[in-house]
Amino acid sequence: MQYIGTFFWSFLLISLLNYVVSAVQNVPFDFMLGVYVSLAVSILIFVISAIIPDEPVAEKH
Repeated sequence: MQYIGTFFWSFLLISLLNYVVSAVQNVPFDFMLGVYVSLAVSILIFVISAIIPDEPVAEKH
């Protein structure tokens, strides 16, 4: 479920950003570009979350 949610929100936000930027720059809106970029961002988020440890660091006395 976390994979679907992450892809959904990255797709939604990146498509919105893609639409706004293309409208401001007066270029045609490319829907598939938003899909490809959101896939890449989702994979990057999963990789970063796998690298960062979940447990807190123990204090040294």
